[in-house]
Amino acid sequence: MRFEVDEDIVAIRDTIRRFIAKECPPQTVSKWDKEDFIPREYLHRLGDVGLCGLCVPEEYGGSGRNVMAMVVALEELARASSGLASYYCMCAAYAGLNISESGTNEQKAKLLPEIAAGRVSFSYGLSEPNIGADLTSVETRAEREGERITVTGMKRWTSGASQNDYIYALVRSAPAEQRRKNLSFVLIPTKAKGVSITNLSGLGNNGTPLADVVFDRVELSINDIVGGENGWNNAWSVLAGPSLEVEKLAPAAIALGIAEAAFAEAWTYSQERYQGGKHICAHQAVRHVLSEAATQLQACRLMIGHAAWHVQSGQPSATFTSMAKLFVTEKAKEVTLACQQQVMGAYGYAHGFQMERYVRDVLGPTIYGGSSSIQRNNIANLMGLPKE
Repeated sequence: MRFEVDEDIVAIRDTIRRFIAKECPPQTVSKWDKEDFIPREYLHRLGDVGLCGLCVPEEYGGSGRNVMAMVVALEELARASSGLASYYCMCAAYAGLNISESGTNEQKAKLLPEIAAGRVSFSYGLSEPNIGADLTSVETRAEREGERITVTGMKRWTSGASQNDYIYALVRSAPAEQRRKNLSFVLIPTKAKGVSITNLSGLGNNGTPLADVVFDRVELSINDIVGGENGWNNAWSVLAGPSLEVEKLAPAAIALGIAEAAFAEAWTYSQERYQGGKHICAHQAVRHVLSEAATQLQACRLMIGHAAWHVQSGQPSATFTSMAKLFVTEKAKEVTLACQQQVMGAYGYAHGFQMERYVRDVLGPTIYGGSSSIQRNNIANLMGLPKE
């Protein structure tokens, strides 16, 4: 793997840092966190500076497929707000990458220019009340008569559904016994007749609220099947493709950004807090915590970069993305908690600093995108470890 500095990545980091400094001061991010809502205009502004088109082909207004750049964008945005990073992911990855990879020419022409501009975003409709990791068992049904499709069912944990334009929904489109050959992805407009959205409260990652979504005989057409006719009963190949690998990388990158922000706050605090006749950064215990955290964060960056490079270059990546998802989200949690508890103490627990938000936000990435336990199973299976 090459370790030269990529000028495009440096430029993207600089762009986002300028954007954050101008558009996302701490008081604004705190408001998003308290209200669990991010105004749509911020997604538009990310589109204006070219960030929403990082996985959109140039002919549709993007900058081409650059998974590594998008992962860096998620990391940098999460340093300021994991909610904003998640919202961005719903545009650049959930919408941009999926339609670029799997959409029909008509879907690409209609949606990708709007996605690149930050004006169209998707929520994932995967999990259901009775279905978690085993997506092959989804119960939401799509019944087809000619070119008319009717969707009935319910999706859970559909983040951002009340703010986004479409639910990128996985549905059962053939009998249940035809496992893996009975799944389709459909695009369901969030304002379509028969769609009901109920926001749910969560501990952290506020700004793109969790939601339950009910589909009561929602009527679609064949044009709403992702991939058109070729996508009908063919969603398993999409689930097992590059989009799933990015779904694992996204929470890892967001977790890394949160932990980097927690580390930065603890690092600064250690040089300001005066105790026992000296700043606490002079105490060996604090120095060791911060040194260990810095080392763990560097390891996380390397793991994400390695996995993202494999996805970007079309190399086999499933094992590496599962490893990155597992390692980075768990280490980010450890780093954030160490910075809060062992460096900032009570000040990291109370309101007034950003640390208490980082602690709440860093817990989610270990769960969504496939929990740590699921990733451990994935790794063992992908490496061929026998089950008997």
